[in-house]
Amino acid sequence: MSSYCWNRAVLLLAAVSLTGVACTKNPEVAPADKGASTSPPATPAAPPATPPTANPAASGSSLAGIPGMDFSSLPPAAQRELATVLSDEFCYCGCPHSLGACLRQHTPCKHAKRMARLAASAVSQGASSSEVIVALSQYYAAFREPRADLKVDPRMCMGDANAPVTVAEFSDFECPYCGKARPVLEDFARKNPTKVRFCYLPFPLPMHANAIPAGQAALWARDQGKFWEMHDTLFTQQENLSPAALVAIANKLGLPGAKLQEVLKGDAYKQELEGFRAQGKAANITGTPSIFFNGRAYKLVPDLDQLTHSLEDELEWRANNNAWPAD
Repeated sequence: MSSYCWNRAVLLLAAVSLTGVACTKNPEVAPADKGASTSPPATPAAPPATPPTANPAASGSSLAGIPGMDFSSLPPAAQRELATVLSDEFCYCGCPHSLGACLRQHTPCKHAKRMARLAASAVSQGASSSEVIVALSQYYAAFREPRADLKVDPRMCMGDANAPVTVAEFSDFECPYCGKARPVLEDFARKNPTKVRFCYLPFPLPMHANAIPAGQAALWARDQGKFWEMHDTLFTQQENLSPAALVAIANKLGLPGAKLQEVLKGDAYKQELEGFRAQGKAANITGTPSIFFNGRAYKLVPDLDQLTHSLEDELEWRANNNAWPAD
């Protein structure tokens, strides 16, 4: 199986905070090769000739006194990197200030606080200030980029159909990274029932032998009114999704396994699966899972904190007519 860091951030930050790992649709690309193309190995810095004499605590002194924020738990090196981000990066809320100045002078700006928490998370995992600034720029640039026009099936969605944010995930039932993202995404949707509608879009990859049969089984179960039951069970045993195993799953869910067996012997649902894949290709996805917020490519790790961060950003963006509100 081939894997690579989502090429939504191409520096070291991709490996530590702002992006995740995905299954690629290009099985000929080996993990090492893909990694080499996005994150060249860093050259170790030469040790200083003499030990530093500065007070270690001074490195984070510029982070002190920010209302409502405390970065004292960060290691000194991470504090130095974060201090540079706060001084060199602009706040995206429309004010002509650095992120640090916005945090101090415009305390009502929730947007700046979210940016700072995101940057702090990244530097705490080893990212440099320059890498954080590049990745933040890529993340916020996505709000202004053209959005994908995704057609979802309401039978493959959970949450309020009138929710202001539709989170759509292109996923492959045999992709281990999709398996890890699944419970997080579902938990995120359940914790935001009035704000988020979460929708599944199958994107079977050719590198996975049972991806198409599993996709057929999911769409067939959808037509029987048990999409999510089949969806969750497929991920629970994604290492064994042979046609025989799929039939056994159907029987376990109270569905007629014999009918599914006939479906799997033919081309039923394959054209529909290809239609979902065509949507993904049009949206320029390169692997699974690929997540979209109202058609905006999600460029963070699919964990609860960063999904919540992006939801807050999306709601703010929409409330201000597709712009960041000025301070």
